[in-house]
Amino acid sequence: MIENSKKTIAVIGLGYVGLPLLIEFAKYYQVLGFDINEERIKSLRKGEDKTKEISREDVQRSSNIVFTSDKSLLGGFDFYIITVPTPVSSANQPDLTALKSATNTVAEYISRGSTIIYESTVYPGCTEEICIPILEKVSGLIINKDFHVGYSPERIVPGDKVHTLTKIKKIVSGSSEKALGLINNLYQNIIEAGTYPVSSIKVAEAAKVIENTQRDLNIALANELSLIFSRMNIDTSEVIEAAASKWNFHLYRPGFVGGHCIGVDPYYLTHK
Repeated sequence: MIENSKKTIAVIGLGYVGLPLLIEFAKYYQVLGFDINEERIKSLRKGEDKTKEISREDVQRSSNIVFTSDKSLLGGFDFYIITVPTPVSSANQPDLTALKSATNTVAEYISRGSTIIYESTVYPGCTEEICIPILEKVSGLIINKDFHVGYSPERIVPGDKVHTLTKIKKIVSGSSEKALGLINNLYQNIIEAGTYPVSSIKVAEAAKVIENTQRDLNIALANELSLIFSRMNIDTSEVIEAAASKWNFHLYRPGFVGGHCIGVDPYYLTHK
């Protein structure tokens, strides 16, 4: 699948999403990992990953990786992949501070032919309404003429050692047919589960948001049912198993959920 091993990739944001991407791409391309957190960069240079997603051996194994917090090194890359946090404020409103900052930084260094890919969770329309205008204004370049943009939502489950990056089907989208082709080919090189191209960036953004919104609703319902049945001295597990004997019953069990996405992502949809 690899068409040009000389292509270069810069990953912006080296948390539990960005670092695994960087490690996988380093098997085929020259890559640079950028993060504004200098302590994070120092740790990674030593082979230490505080998120525990990547082993010391994997971090240190590749000679194709440069870790840096120096943004002056960001010039001249074919692909820029932005994987910064997108939390909510105390008022449960989308906090796009890191996303806008990363976009501004990348826009200073992109050149004609560059492709910028966003993986951070956002609301439908955010990439085109917020990010692309910043890219055009700061760079002085024109979307789909001078550079390409795409959105491929992260689907990492922190701590899950079975459903890892390469084993999760990757949704891909682009600002044009050409952009979609470039991005699809890029991810096909590392994603064993394959890619899932969609017709627009908004569709990809929306798909990511409803993944966690659905889980949020279903888990909340299962937990509420468990409380109700407990007060009625009814075995919740037996109730669920009985209901699941019908073919069209969707099986959800009460319990805890890891990660911040379920508590955050639905607010991005309600905001829009």
